[in-house]
Amino acid sequence: MYAGADIFLMPSKSEPCGLAQMIACSYGTIPVVRSVGGLYDSIRTYGEEGANGFRFDNYNAHELLFTLKQALELYQDKKKWNVLTASAKKSNFTWENSAKEYISIYNNL
Repeated sequence: MYAGADIFLMPSKSEPCGLAQMIACSYGTIPVVRSVGGLYDSIRTYGEEGANGFRFDNYNAHELLFTLKQALELYQDKKKWNVLTASAKKSNFTWENSAKEYISIYNNL
């Protein structure tokens, strides 16, 4: 499913972590997620540094539709879309970065 799709919708009302968006990124399938919990932490919306998908804030159909339309508009520009999918594939969801941040915090204490 992940490898065969271009866009992965995940408009969760709550999501403490979420693995589906991470799996989608590894296949270059662009997640469209609601900015909640782990989805907010792991997905950088198009236009941000390190973008790997699209986020919307409020839990309503209008924002979901607006954000999906943005994704579909970008999909029409294959050059930009390919840059986004390449960025998604490079997403690093390992504990390595988090561990470094924790070490830094503890060292500063």
